[in-house]
Amino acid sequence: MSCVARSGGAGGGVCGSQGRADDFGSRSLYSLGGNKSISISKVTINQSLLQPLNVEIDPQVGEVKAQEREQIKTLNNKFASFIDKVWFLKQQNKVLETKWDLLQQWNMGLGSSLGSRGLETLFESYINCLRRQLDSALVEKGNLEGELRNMQDLVEDFRKKYEDEINKHTAAENEFVGLKKDMDSAFMNKVELQAKVDGLTDELNFLRTIYETELTQMQNHLNDMSVVLSMDNNRCLDLDSIINEVKAQYEDIAQKSKAEAKALYKTKLGELENKAGRHGDDLKNTKNEIMELIQMIPRLRAEIENVKKQNANLQNTIADAEQCGELALKDANTKLQELQDALQQAKDDLAWLVRDYQELMNIKLALDGEIATYRKLLESEECR
Repeated sequence: MSCVARSGGAGGGVCGSQGRADDFGSRSLYSLGGNKSISISKVTINQSLLQPLNVEIDPQVGEVKAQEREQIKTLNNKFASFIDKVWFLKQQNKVLETKWDLLQQWNMGLGSSLGSRGLETLFESYINCLRRQLDSALVEKGNLEGELRNMQDLVEDFRKKYEDEINKHTAAENEFVGLKKDMDSAFMNKVELQAKVDGLTDELNFLRTIYETELTQMQNHLNDMSVVLSMDNNRCLDLDSIINEVKAQYEDIAQKSKAEAKALYKTKLGELENKAGRHGDDLKNTKNEIMELIQMIPRLRAEIENVKKQNANLQNTIADAEQCGELALKDANTKLQELQDALQQAKDDLAWLVRDYQELMNIKLALDGEIATYRKLLESEECR
């Protein structure tokens, strides 16, 4: 088999010599066997055959044999890979034929049940279902938008109430500051009036002291005068009446001054008491208003916190509703796009399967031809 594979070179020469030697021997035996009844002729010997043969091995022969072995291995590997590929393609061909039969049967079944359009009708029905879901999602989105607007209006109302409460709180604080200033000014007025009362009291005491001092001095002077008069008692003057008259005048003046001072003191004191009473009432009212405002501050703060919490909850609800609506719409659009892509992909896959089936049939025919060629080569090699 290796001799058949070799072509040309030293190997070819060796094989040719061996063939000629075999031919010679067969012809000699044939000639001997065929001439049994004839006389033996003279045997002639070819002298070139008696010469010693050159049995040296050509170094190219080993290389050629190694190359032939490598070529045979390569061909065997290629043949094995082709055989595997053929089996794989046959299996894939069977799988594709099965898929093709199933698709045809399914298409025929769908055509008989759904109409002539088959898969398109199925996908269109599914797309219509998704469109209905999309419409319901849009309706739900509209409802959610209405609720969102209502929530926004409610939030706006709460915001206005919150701003009104803030303004009231600010106005109450400003009023509290103003009342505190008024209270401070009233207290300062009270202190000033008290200082004036104290000053007037001191002045009154001072005037009383002066009056008493002058009265004492006058009495002493009168006593001195009476003493002097008693010394001159020999005269015939009516000093007692004069003294009594002067004394009465001084007492009248002192009584008038004392009455005027007391009246002035009582008037000033009454005015100060009235002012102190009014300021005390104002201070009491201011304190009551301040206490009411202080009591209102925690309640307003609690209401503000509640409004803030409600606002935060409403904003979270609105955000969740918007997110859910957007997700539902996005999901519906995604599903619709996926179905459209799946329909297009199914059409492309069907066309690809048909084209692949044709290519595989062409490959199968080509491989059948190659297999037949390799089979012929193997048979021819085996025959040789």
